[in-house]
Amino acid sequence: MPPTQPPLSSILSPLICGTATFNNQYNPDASLIPCNTIIHRALTLGVHAFDTSPYYGPSESLLGTALAQPSIITSHPRHTYQILTKVGRIGASEFDYSPEWVRYSIQRSLARLHATYLDVVYCHDVEFVTPAEVLLAVCELRRLRDEEGTVKYIGISGYPVPLLCELAELVLAETGEPLDAVMSYANFTLQNTALATAGLGRLRRAGVSCVPNASPLGMGLLRSRGVPVGGKGDFHPAPIELRGKVAQAARYAARKGYKLETVAIRWALETWAREGATLGGVGGLGISVMGVSNLEELEETMRVYSSVLDGLPVVGRSVEEEKKAWSGARRKDIEDMAKVLERVMSI
Repeated sequence: MPPTQPPLSSILSPLICGTATFNNQYNPDASLIPCNTIIHRALTLGVHAFDTSPYYGPSESLLGTALAQPSIITSHPRHTYQILTKVGRIGASEFDYSPEWVRYSIQRSLARLHATYLDVVYCHDVEFVTPAEVLLAVCELRRLRDEEGTVKYIGISGYPVPLLCELAELVLAETGEPLDAVMSYANFTLQNTALATAGLGRLRRAGVSCVPNASPLGMGLLRSRGVPVGGKGDFHPAPIELRGKVAQAARYAARKGYKLETVAIRWALETWAREGATLGGVGGLGISVMGVSNLEELEETMRVYSSVLDGLPVVGRSVEEEKKAWSGARRKDIEDMAKVLERVMSI
């Protein structure tokens, strides 16, 4: 049985700063990303959780260095924020879910992140290994939780929503204990809402506590300037036809005075905050994971998210009536534009 601790949903921040962008896949040179400044500013703006992975190149080390800044140690003690990382995926085609590798990976992550414990650890990209391997890794992570305390909560992450549901159901059936978290990416966006339509009900019945929605821009697909091309070239899996539809939607939005990414971010953050609330985090809000590569992207994301919160009934948040009204009007405006863009992007 797990140690006595609160449900993850009662403590996990509803907005998580994703650091998959802290590498050479999304950016030409990870060493040029102002990671220290981004993390310090994120904490100052009220972000209390950071998602990373050993698979994201230097991401863990860059995040750990940023969190070890004296100014952060003084102003933001470790217990005031959460670190989420992963195990199992080593390279593009290399995976190891064995107990031995899980233990090694956890110790390496702790060292890189300058931490004594990890708040959430996911089995990374579970679609590439067998269900038996996932079960083995989950059990080892739970052993580390119960016997060593280096891991607090355990989950799985990946892309295919039906498979994530199947594995969550399998873990519950085989172990009698549900997963704390199941994270999918690019599955609740303007272009794809499978996480809500095909995932939430099954994951709720499987006893999962939290379902974070990662990459609401579809790994950078939903941008007016196209998919990100970093130091490793064009990695994005979107087919040419879909890319063309997205470009068409971006041109339409521009003619109407919008940027595609502005509509996509606002719509995803606000809609998931409501629809994902039953498997959400603190404040009764659906959890979103947003990756940024520079300070400007962080500031814009936080401006949008703050405005979203102004129009939602968030526990403990007092908002001026004028801000509530503006947020409500903006929500209607974005929803109307989103409906048009969804039709344009449909294939």
